[in-house]
Amino acid sequence: MSKPSTRTIVALLAATLLAVGVAYIAVIVALARNTDKPQPQITAYAHGKTVSVTPYLYCDVHIEDNKLDLRNCDNSQHIAELTVPAGYPLQLSLPKEIADAPWQMVLVYQLPGGQDAQRLATHRDFPQDARAITVPTPTDPRLQLTGIELQLPIPARDENGQEGYVTSARWAIHTAA
Repeated sequence: MSKPSTRTIVALLAATLLAVGVAYIAVIVALARNTDKPQPQITAYAHGKTVSVTPYLYCDVHIEDNKLDLRNCDNSQHIAELTVPAGYPLQLSLPKEIADAPWQMVLVYQLPGGQDAQRLATHRDFPQDARAITVPTPTDPRLQLTGIELQLPIPARDENGQEGYVTSARWAIHTAA
């Protein structure tokens, strides 16, 4: 038997390094695909201040055998704080994941007598696929926007066949001083 030439040894070494490199890249790609996506955040702006709003409820949505399944729900109960003086607008910047979804928003106002009143706004109340919206705020200085909750509702049917909605994600902002 003859000894392998230097050229053969170099070629085998290069092939081995190439195979290890390809395997390494494959592992990195697989890990990147399995990494959880960060939860979408809303940016809120009012009266010269900006806050990033993380969801206080966020679930992964799965549908199996025509049944809705909410998994890995993160219920952090984080409610953002942003003072919105009476008569001033609240502006929201929505990420694509929210802007492209059928979202709804519960607006809570404090009436002059101290009672709360709620109003529901939906994506249909704003320009289609709007990524920046201005939340309706009363012009009457006696009315105060005290908070909003933006929700991602999903149509669902319960065991009895009743249709309704299940909320898969919620973002909340307390706006009163």
